[in-house]
Amino acid sequence: MIFGHIDKMKNEINEIGKEVIDLQIRALKKLKGSIDKSFNDAVRAISKCKSKVIICGVGKSGIIASKISATLSSVGTPSFSISANDCSHGDLGRITNQDILILISYSGKTDELKNIIKYARSNKIFLIGIVSNKNSNLYKSSNIKILLPEVLESGDGIVPTSSTTSQLAFGDALCIALMKKKKFGKLDFKKFHPAGNLGNKLKTAEDIMLVKNKIPIVNENEIMKNALKILNDKKLGFLVVINNQGLNTGVFTDGDLKRIMQKERKIDNLKIKSLMTKKPYSVEENTLASDVLLLMNKKKITNICVYKNNNKKKTIGVLHIHNLLNQLK
Repeated sequence: MIFGHIDKMKNEINEIGKEVIDLQIRALKKLKGSIDKSFNDAVRAISKCKSKVIICGVGKSGIIASKISATLSSVGTPSFSISANDCSHGDLGRITNQDILILISYSGKTDELKNIIKYARSNKIFLIGIVSNKNSNLYKSSNIKILLPEVLESGDGIVPTSSTTSQLAFGDALCIALMKKKKFGKLDFKKFHPAGNLGNKLKTAEDIMLVKNKIPIVNENEIMKNALKILNDKKLGFLVVINNQGLNTGVFTDGDLKRIMQKERKIDNLKIKSLMTKKPYSVEENTLASDVLLLMNKKKITNICVYKNNNKKKTIGVLHIHNLLNQLK
């Protein structure tokens, strides 16, 4: 009987959890259907902002405001969040008429918003209101009015759950739309995320490549006896072959050497340009390291040349597969 009672309690608790998630799924479906012209207007307005995007909310919405602000900053739109309470004690001075102000509130009627809305009006600050109450002061006072659907909250309908999930999802949608609008790509994202797992994922060929005297370079007119000495000294398993103008004309690899030696040819006094592989694989310096690794695996090569801009003939660095694997761990 005791075990039966415990199992029943577990099932009831699990059902509560599922119900909370179901309510939030319904809220997100309603939110998706509500995206309209106002969303497009907000993206366009923010993309043209020459200053900062300041986001403010009350209570749980304030926490959502901080997250949206952080995401905006990370994808190329300078932003910070402010506390609605602190705005009545000096923080209104942080907002200028060059900024865009976003206020988030489910009801749009909270007392803390009144002073902020009044300040925005009197100082001609562009205001975007994100609210679920069309009759609220926030909705009526906003330059761009974003009406999120009313939703059913969990916990007897009194705990902000479904509404904050909707606000968060809307904020994420706004951030990604702005990112695309401003053509903010992976390399831009990398500048703001130099460390951690994201930093590793966004490393480029330039970040990892071997440069200058570490590049195993040999002139195309060098005889094989001398070239093989450099191949052995550099211990990278390949040579970058260049002409007198310093341009890449080919590569010579361990694999090339093995294939030649199988033919039992005497190669010591042959020029390397007669034995090298012409048109070697190369990548641009801003190529993501993960993409370089995919290419090397696909082509079954262990080394690759790196060039800058469109100058494929000018090798500025080399990558060895071991370097890539170590950096992408």
